[in-house]
Amino acid sequence: MNELEVVGVRVEMPSNQPIVLLKETGGDRYLPIWIGPVEATAIAFAQQGVVPARPLTHDLFRDVLEALGHELTRIRIVDLREGVFYAELVFANGTEVSARPSDAIALALRTGTPIFGAEAVLDEAGIVIPDEQEDEVEKFREFLDQISPEDFGTTSQ
Repeated sequence: MNELEVVGVRVEMPSNQPIVLLKETGGDRYLPIWIGPVEATAIAFAQQGVVPARPLTHDLFRDVLEALGHELTRIRIVDLREGVFYAELVFANGTEVSARPSDAIALALRTGTPIFGAEAVLDEAGIVIPDEQEDEVEKFREFLDQISPEDFGTTSQ
């Protein structure tokens, strides 16, 4: 397993489909995962430190875990089958729960939990960005700094 960091979310054009981009810590591979607009908003909120007036689903899950005294120790992106990514939530007591990567990432950002990707997943779906394209990644980071959750066209109650 290789540790990953969340670069951010963006909307892929012209399909208007959000993606979350992860980068291998200490490596040169990026892992793009297409996600839904609700999950994109949840991830963007967490990255920007937005605290909604009422807890969103991922905030509620974090609060329930805290209330029950359960510690989430790691998120693992474990598989890619027929274009679908699979993740697991790993708890301190050894329990593992299957999850969508987008939900797992949104929860990880709220709890400070590290994210890991299986070598096989990174081999299959990881993208190496050569040094000369690093400025493109920097532009992407600048884009992420300027985008707001409202740009994803979803609102929460």
